[in-house]
Amino acid sequence: MKQYETVIGLEIHAELNTESKIYCSCRNAFGQEPNTQICPVCMGLPGTLPTLNEKAVDFAVRMGHALSCRINSVCRQDRKNYFYPDLPKAYQISQADIPLCENGHLEIMIDGAEKTVGIMRIHIEEDAGKLLHDASYAGSLADYNRCGVPLIEIVTEPDIRSSGEAKAVLDTIRGILRYLDISDCKMQEGSIRCDVNVSVREKGSSELGIRCEMKNVNSFSAAVRGIEYEAKRQIGILESGGVIIQETRRWDDAKGMSFTMRTKEDAEDYRFFPEPDLGTIVVSEERIEKLKETIPELPNAKVFRYVKEHGLPETDARLIADDIDKAKLYDECTALGKCRPKSVSNWILGDISKFCNDTGRSILGTPLTAEKLAGLIAETEKGRISSSAAKTVFRVIVDEGGEPCEIIERLGLAQNSDTESLKQLAAEILAANEKSVSDYKNGKKNALGYLVGQCMKASGGRANPEIIRELLENLLNG
Repeated sequence: MKQYETVIGLEIHAELNTESKIYCSCRNAFGQEPNTQICPVCMGLPGTLPTLNEKAVDFAVRMGHALSCRINSVCRQDRKNYFYPDLPKAYQISQADIPLCENGHLEIMIDGAEKTVGIMRIHIEEDAGKLLHDASYAGSLADYNRCGVPLIEIVTEPDIRSSGEAKAVLDTIRGILRYLDISDCKMQEGSIRCDVNVSVREKGSSELGIRCEMKNVNSFSAAVRGIEYEAKRQIGILESGGVIIQETRRWDDAKGMSFTMRTKEDAEDYRFFPEPDLGTIVVSEERIEKLKETIPELPNAKVFRYVKEHGLPETDARLIADDIDKAKLYDECTALGKCRPKSVSNWILGDISKFCNDTGRSILGTPLTAEKLAGLIAETEKGRISSSAAKTVFRVIVDEGGEPCEIIERLGLAQNSDTESLKQLAAEILAANEKSVSDYKNGKKNALGYLVGQCMKASGGRANPEIIRELLENLLNG
């Protein structure tokens, strides 16, 4: 059997969180009553003229900088003509020949390896409406609230070779959009969507195969399943002597299958031509540079730094970097140099994440600061308090405030690490538990855990368990 390689390209559509739509003053808001956020402009009524929302251009330029694109300071908008019930104008204002941003790249980490994925282009366009289907009525209803909502479309080069790489690209793009605060990326609300282009070719071949585009991919996990299905489908056709037909397919996640929608249109089918009602877009070089200065350290860069400089596992690094609040706390805490980065990571992904999930609160909205968290972790690493006592201190801080050392003293949580007094305690416990001592010496090593527990009980939980264990082993083996 021949060996095949999957070739994948993504088209990611992200709604921009501007206050108004891209070509009119209608409110850009999700979840409103159908057809209440519309006007003659976004409905394309005769005699109306669109006006470009500058904020949408700024957002697109910032995303272009984040993906190392060339920003075209002079570009234009085009009409993309097609008929569909969710598009009342029968055309969409988009960009064809000259996008706002192009020739960029994205760095990702996948299974410990670094990979660069080319970004072909980023362009601005308007969203279409939404068709509503329900068993309670015949036919479909059209809600045009979404018409004219500003979008950026991010188109990758066909550089992706697996569903796992595609998922990593999608997660990273979503993280960047959030860091830039230009899209809320709520997939359940349709504010980020993707179309997936898949083809297969024999391994070692440099020619691209015939691609099929999948629509209706409503989650990143669905993208993974769709890619794997489509690659398997195409390989099956080739192995049976068939030919792949270029087409657009609809992904049905419930059935785990895709179905033919239509043969694939080419650009000429859309009859693109320059938008006559809008002038040329001109962005000054000064403005482009000022927008570049607003780009923070992005989540993919943080993942690389956390893994390479801090030694975090890739999964941990990605979980922290993907959450802006957690990444902020992690960076501030590790910058203090009081404790190990892995300890900070463990706290953020453990107790702090549990607290946020249980309460629905952001950790940045509590009295816990980076200084207090670093101080608490440092006390634990020094052995002054146990891990269970540290959890108690943490809850006091987030609920009431206070300094870690003061809380430790007030609640009497400090561990006893005095070797001489603990040695005496260990000797007393051994003398009182002859059977466990005999079991240990006869090979039942789990008896040591019981003896440690007895020491902890006798000390009221204040004995340092690591020191106790070491002293017991020395006495038992001496």
